[in-house]
Formats: sequence, C-alpha cells, structure tokens
Amino acid sequence: MSSCRLMRAIRVSEFGVPTVLRLRSDVPVPQPGLKQVLIRVGACGVNPVETYIRAGTYARKPTLPYTPGTDVAGVVETVGEGVTAVKAGDRVFTTATESGGYAEYTIAADDCVHKLPDALDFCQGAAIGIPYFTAYRALVHKAHAKAGETVLVHGASGGVGVAACQLARALGLKVLGTAGTSEGMKLVLNNGGHLAFNHREEGHTDKIMEATEGRGIDVIVEMLSNVNLSKDLQMLAYGGRVAVVGSRGSIEINPRDTMAKESSVIGVAVFFASPEERRECAALLFAGMEAGWLRPVVGSRYPLDEAAQAHHDIMESQGAVGKMVLTM
Repeated sequence: MSSCRLMRAIRVSEFGVPTVLRLRSDVPVPQPGLKQVLIRVGACGVNPVETYIRAGTYARKPTLPYTPGTDVAGVVETVGEGVTAVKAGDRVFTTATESGGYAEYTIAADDCVHKLPDALDFCQGAAIGIPYFTAYRALVHKAHAKAGETVLVHGASGGVGVAACQLARALGLKVLGTAGTSEGMKLVLNNGGHLAFNHREEGHTDKIMEATEGRGIDVIVEMLSNVNLSKDLQMLAYGGRVAVVGSRGSIEINPRDTMAKESSVIGVAVFFASPEERRECAALLFAGMEAGWLRPVVGSRYPLDEAAQAHHDIMESQGAVGKMVLTM
C-alpha cells in the first residue's frame, strides 16, 4: 500500500466556532506504526467534549492543525507490527484514535480497538466509546454504585445518559432518568429507566424525591452540573455521591449540603482511566453486547461534510435523543 493515498477528513487549523471544522480531500491516509491499527471508518460519534476542544476552551489543546473524533466504528484495513488482537477485515470500534476520527481512515492504538459484534451496525458501534466508557467510569470506578441502590441520571436521553441507564439497570440499580422532551422520556423508559421525569417541568425534583419515598438518591450521574449541582446535593441520600460528567460553567453551592449527608462530589474524566480499568470496562461492555442489554441508540446522523452543523446542533438542541454520529 503506497503512502500517497489521499482521503477526506475534517481539519481544524484554528480554535473557534463550528465553521473552523473544514472538510479537506487531500489528507494523506496515515500508516499504522508499532501496535497501531488502520481503520476504514464507517461512522464516527460526535461528543460534547469535541466542541469544547474545537472552541479552545478545554484543558487539553491539541496541536493545530488536527482532526477531531475518538469514537469510530469500521473495518480494520491493515495492522502495524505487534498487533495480535485484531486483523484486516475485522469489524471494530475504538475508544480513542491517534489521527482523529472525523475522517475516512484513522489510526488507533491496538489497546483502544475492540471487536464489534455483528448484531451492531457501524453507527451503533460509533456510539459506544466515550459514552459507555464514561458511564462505566462514573457508576463503577468513581461512584462505586451497588446493586439495590437508586441512581438518578440527569440528562438521560443523550449518549452518556442512555449508556448510564442501560448499564445501571444491568448492574441491578433502581434507575431514574430525566430528559427535556416527551420523546426523550420515552427513550429513557425503553433503555433501562424505571421512571422518567421532565427536567423542564416546575417541581420535577420534588417528584423525584417522592419516587424515593423521601429517602433520596444514592448516586447522581450529572451531565449539566452548572445548572443542577446545588439541587443534586439536596436530593442525595445519606452517603450519596454525585458523579460530575459534564458542566458548562460555574455554580454556587453550599458546602453544608455535603456535611448534612456526608456526601461526595466526584469528577469523572474517562481520559484518566488506567489500562486495567479500560480492560475491565471493555470486558463488561462486550458481555453486555452479547447479552443484548447494551444497545446504543443512534440519534441524528450527519454526513462528514456537515460536521460543523453537527457541532452546532449538539450544543443547541432542545433535548438529546440518542447519540449523534457522522457517517462516511
């Protein structure tokens, strides 16, 4: 395979608004090195964190120019030296890429490449990586959620939210979820939620407390901490934990609310997972795919050349319904 093959890919040359995502058709197809895999991309997930990185407001800034995207699903094209887990022709999904996923081909380290069962298509495969690994990290590694506890997933109809509901249900928790639309609430109930609440409704937190018979919530998975955190602390049961998965700004809280319940606020960033933690999560998720409870819900699909529109929509949408993906 000669190294002069070209592909279509999104390139970002400056940080800024969504229109800095530009489609180029003259990007060289990367070559896999030691322990690397070259994947022909079928679909790539769009995650909120990618919009923060593109805007230049995220803690980690990639070197410009770069191609965004971590969660791809596709077919292994070739493998570099030392790769044994997958081979050319295998259907796979990734949890990270080296060269960026908003592209026709991407390179990923072999320990970030996982086999995709035939039951799932590429759009579903592209909805696994960050959402399910984040949900697992939040529930299991950080909040230490246990069977029999009650979990509230705030923003349960988006990519991470659906993953958290399915996972929490499979782990034996009582699952409450919030969404911003009736369609979103239906989605929550179809994907592991025992009860769903509309977070746009006045007094929805009172209804949530009623559903726990006043006991409160053991674990809250929080996608929008800058809006909900203060209220979250008041809804927790004794020893409750809030796992902070997303925030778009600052919020004022009263630390006394943590003392009253001996509760914890825990930050979650999948980026810090150790190789052992990643392996453990991958094994559980694969079991979920085999058992059938892990069923990614794909929402809006955009062709690669509409990546800028996708970035606009993921931040402005009135209520997420499933995972947003780019298709090649």
